[in-house]
Amino acid sequence: MEINELTEAERRVWRAFATGTAVDFRAGDDEDVAQGAQWGPERTVRASVLRALLLNGPQEPGEIAALKLAGARITGVLDLRYGATDFAVRLSHCHFHEVPELYGARFRQLNLSHSALPGLIAATLRVEGVLRLTDCRITGPVRLGGAHISGALFLERARLSAPDDPEPVLRLHHAEIGDDLWAPGMRADGQVQLDGAAVAGTVNLEGAHFHNPGATAISALRLETGSDLRMRFLRTQGRVDLRGSRIPARFDLTRAQLSNPDGTALRLSSCTVGELWLLKGVISGILNLRRAHLDVLYLDPEMLPAKVFLSDLTYTTLTPHEPAERRLPMLERDPRYEPHAYEQLTAAYRRIGDDYAARLVQLAKQRRLRTTRAWYGRVWGYVQDATVGYGFRPLRAAVWLLSLLAIGSIAYAVHHPRPLKASEAPHFNPVFYTLDLLLPVISFGQEDAFAPAGWYQYLAYGLIITGWILATTVVTGVTRNVSRQ
Repeated sequence: MEINELTEAERRVWRAFATGTAVDFRAGDDEDVAQGAQWGPERTVRASVLRALLLNGPQEPGEIAALKLAGARITGVLDLRYGATDFAVRLSHCHFHEVPELYGARFRQLNLSHSALPGLIAATLRVEGVLRLTDCRITGPVRLGGAHISGALFLERARLSAPDDPEPVLRLHHAEIGDDLWAPGMRADGQVQLDGAAVAGTVNLEGAHFHNPGATAISALRLETGSDLRMRFLRTQGRVDLRGSRIPARFDLTRAQLSNPDGTALRLSSCTVGELWLLKGVISGILNLRRAHLDVLYLDPEMLPAKVFLSDLTYTTLTPHEPAERRLPMLERDPRYEPHAYEQLTAAYRRIGDDYAARLVQLAKQRRLRTTRAWYGRVWGYVQDATVGYGFRPLRAAVWLLSLLAIGSIAYAVHHPRPLKASEAPHFNPVFYTLDLLLPVISFGQEDAFAPAGWYQYLAYGLIITGWILATTVVTGVTRNVSRQ
């Protein structure tokens, strides 16, 4: 392309390229780039001119060439498919009329901050440094699938939407980012897809808003990060799916508000996370933690939704320390009885030495198990619960024993049963006679020597039956408790 074929604005850009001089068409005017369609020819640059500069632009000895352009209206398609440029590119505060096509292109560094674009086609893009889309307004799909970015990807406060396109507004599936993915305050109307992406540093989505009601707002299946995943103050409408992801440090959802009332709001099944923070936020929808592996679970009981899936969830530490009564609703909100969930919570309490809370969890486990049994199993369960609390409340047995002993002793003290053999019968003692009836193993010689009559005989039968039930439940409970220890 000859310089005499260029407009005045394009000649200005052409001359500045060789020395890396910045060209700013804004002239101090901070006009919104969304109004770029109204800009005149004095701020208009053809995409073909930019392409010629990046692929074969002029250079001067001793100077570092670069394309640094701000406030321009870029017409036509910036087509750099499979192209490679060794120059830094900064096209900030620009308005693109057509979707840039950067499929398979290679850049040293690319900065499109504060620009307005109708979309971006950049799958398998290679950037040796940093890719900046800070404060961009993009009204079509951003396709960065399979991109390799050696530095960081910046999307702070970017606004992404694709009202006329059903595909995700941002596709970063199988992308590789050598540093951080930095996107606090980002807004996306549609799905953001991070499936299979690998980020060597931190993923920061603090204060971001994702809006895709009734569908998936964030799809990050098998996402791998090298450090934290920050979602503090996140707002979502739609499903957040991180199934199979690996986050070795902190996954922070403090004060996040996740909403998908008719389905799953947050899915972390099969995830491996160092620390999961669920504090002071709101989850409206299902929380799925099946098969997740967590080192530390920071959980605010008030953040739990009405339905939680906990099958095979494992964690080492549960914090902050709360009474068992505030933790048990988490287990009860799983529609299915999951014994492993109760064992996990018991282990967490025992690890910090709270044996009382651990016993309460085990008692709750037996009560939940009872609801899954046939009617006769439920009846026997109620008996064990009422008598000795399934072995976790052994003092109940003493209360029952003393109560029945008092009833029997008073009844038989008022009306002595007749002796079977008056000449051989020992002196009658109502207390030891009642103990003989209640204790199926121990004998004080009273039961075999006396025979009650009338309703006293039925009282004796009741004490014998009750004694056997009490003894059986005590043995069952103690055996269960000892075997667990």
